[in-house]
Amino acid sequence: MFHSFFPKPKLFFASLLAWMAVTVFVWYEFGAAMGAALGFAPDAEGAEPIVGLGHFITPSFIWFYIYFFSISAIFAAFWFVYSPHRWQWWSIVGSALILFSTYFSVQVSVAINNWRRPFFDAVQNALSDNSTTTAPQLYSLILIFAQIAFVWLFVFVITRFFISHYIFRWRTAMNDYYMSRWGEVRHIEGASQRVQEDTMRFASIMEGLGVNIVDSVMTLFAFLPVLFSLSQYVTELPIVGEIPAPLFNAAIFWSLFGTVLLAVVGIKLPGLEFKNQRVEAAYRKELVYGEDDPARAGPMTVGELFSNVRHNYFRLYFHYMYFNVFRGMYIQADNIFAYLILIPTIAAGKITFGILQQILTAFGQVSNSFQYLVNSWTTIVELLSIYKRLAAFEAALEGLDLPSIDQEYLEIHGIVKAGGDQVNEAKEVGE
Repeated sequence: MFHSFFPKPKLFFASLLAWMAVTVFVWYEFGAAMGAALGFAPDAEGAEPIVGLGHFITPSFIWFYIYFFSISAIFAAFWFVYSPHRWQWWSIVGSALILFSTYFSVQVSVAINNWRRPFFDAVQNALSDNSTTTAPQLYSLILIFAQIAFVWLFVFVITRFFISHYIFRWRTAMNDYYMSRWGEVRHIEGASQRVQEDTMRFASIMEGLGVNIVDSVMTLFAFLPVLFSLSQYVTELPIVGEIPAPLFNAAIFWSLFGTVLLAVVGIKLPGLEFKNQRVEAAYRKELVYGEDDPARAGPMTVGELFSNVRHNYFRLYFHYMYFNVFRGMYIQADNIFAYLILIPTIAAGKITFGILQQILTAFGQVSNSFQYLVNSWTTIVELLSIYKRLAAFEAALEGLDLPSIDQEYLEIHGIVKAGGDQVNEAKEVGE
């Protein structure tokens, strides 16, 4: 799955995480000083955020663009020399472009959040008895929003177009790799389905899931400082009272609570989804054999195989039932949680309508990013089940023990040897 597209995957991803940690540390510790030395003056401390397209072309932003592409070029150049790979331009350079475009999209959301304060403060003023807001002022703010929205639309379309090609290249790499070694994996139960359908589903899920996790991480980088800054307008929280950075801490607590809750109640789902794919494949395979061989797909055999399908589906329905109960309760509570913690501040009249909108948006962005597992759990379950199926290919290619669920298939055929002998014996059965 990864070796076909990335050079030396274990070392590559370990070095990527290390390089990101170092470069992020350098940026936050020394980035402003380095930028100032190169003529890119940092934003003045406590300055009001820029509203409009000027948000993207400040000296600090231009310095960030230079810094990001420089560190990306250094990382890519190292791997191009150290371990050349057929798909290196897509897997390394393409990944860097996706990271940057996703970060830029998040910054568009930050720009829109900056716009919310003047616009909604103007609306609040216009609705008051002593209004000083004019229609041209509101039209002007709407025009600024339209400019930002068109930038978002352009970046969104280009990013999704590029990601679609990126993911299909990944699928192509997996397909070419597995087919080049087809003789070593064709004995695995449902091998043809795994090469054709599972690689396709893996690619399609990664297109959505992978982009969402990158977007969540980038959103945290962009909105955590915003939420921390907005915490100055909130002095206390219900029940707990006054705490440092109340909005920041409340968002982290609430998000982690939901993540842990859903992870615990949904812990059985990945294995059941994997089992579901296997029993479906066994049923489908017997029906395919029955098309050409009248001795196959008899009523007793088909009835037993379909009984396995029914049994596994009923188990899935039961476990998803209580999972959805907890997930639904948490999602509904999440809709009012931000308002709940802001009640003392709203009742005291300490914030304007514009600041309230900024807080709600920033809080929602941060909590949704932390709640990635909550919002994507069912998709993650499906991806894990596909990963387990394709892991059988990896085991066969490396001469390792097959996953336990695939060993059941070998045991049914009287194959009980371990390790490479087990795989070789399985090949003989396939032949």
